[in-house]
Amino acid sequence: MQDNDPADYLSRHWQTGSNEIPGRVDELIALCAADSDNAPLYRDMLLDVIRMAQADRNRWDAKIMLHTIREMEQAFSRLEMFKRRRKVTVFGSARTAPDHPLYAVARDMGAALAANDYMAITGAGGGIMTATHEGAGLDHSLGFNITLPFEQRSNTVVHGTSHDLAFGFFFLRKLFFVKEADALILCPGGFGTLDEALEVLTLVQTGKSPMVPIILLDQPGGQYWQAFTQFVRSQLADSAYIHPDDINLLTPCNSPAEAMQVVLNFYSNYHSSRRVGEQFMLRLNRPLNEQALAQLDTRFGHICVSGGFVQQGMCEQEHDEPELGTLTRLCFDFNERDRGSLRALIDFVNQPENLKTPGTA
Repeated sequence: MQDNDPADYLSRHWQTGSNEIPGRVDELIALCAADSDNAPLYRDMLLDVIRMAQADRNRWDAKIMLHTIREMEQAFSRLEMFKRRRKVTVFGSARTAPDHPLYAVARDMGAALAANDYMAITGAGGGIMTATHEGAGLDHSLGFNITLPFEQRSNTVVHGTSHDLAFGFFFLRKLFFVKEADALILCPGGFGTLDEALEVLTLVQTGKSPMVPIILLDQPGGQYWQAFTQFVRSQLADSAYIHPDDINLLTPCNSPAEAMQVVLNFYSNYHSSRRVGEQFMLRLNRPLNEQALAQLDTRFGHICVSGGFVQQGMCEQEHDEPELGTLTRLCFDFNERDRGSLRALIDFVNQPENLKTPGTA
């Protein structure tokens, strides 16, 4: 890099300049978030914005930064009122007519989610999205609408309510579709639905998104997802573009009742996961029995970088989630690659015969 390069000058200025700016930032953080565990993160956010201001980026870059931060903060704030409620994101075509069999399937899916106290997230549009919200009702619905230059109105179930969130950026909307979801249900649709299907598969397969059920829901006798999974097997798995176990990430279903049972089974004992240092942990509602623990190294040892599986209680690094303190942890050094096998492990820890009987030592 040449000496007169603007970026190099900025870097040297930041490193060799006075401590006035970092000191002022520290004062600001002390005023608004002194007792927060997130204070170092807020400090880094502010310093990044200041670096951008010092570089004086072009107006378009500055607007992207501004609207991204603002839109994310507004979404975080609104979704706080639905915190700790289980949610399922439902994708599907906005063009599905009310008299189409899939419309009834989506409406019944929404009703099943609500009956089990799950919220249904959709893109707030028509077709499958409206049907899902009709079945779920307002209290169990969330709509993530996208604002467009022409009129874009959310569906009548969520429109004008606190359950209707508007996004200006597609990438942020997609982020929240996945971030808020405890499960993902995909109904037949066009390019947009296939885009969502492949994106969520990529995020889960690469570990960029937590493991959740990915359900391919069709009408009884439907061929849409059957043809899709056949393509995945014959063209992707058989050609070694994906690991054969990656197909475990997909669960085809032909009825809302079947799809709902997949979600309920997934969370019957498994609660959530978290990485702490080199250890990956599955948090369980009930511990595994000795017979199940003895099978783990043989059946799933290939997903460990080293060592095996240890069942234990809460660790110190989880102090920010005290409400989960009573859960059992199944800890191991996960290789971060075999996500399909991780999905199979979750199925294993959910099997009733593998759980310790309450009251036994």
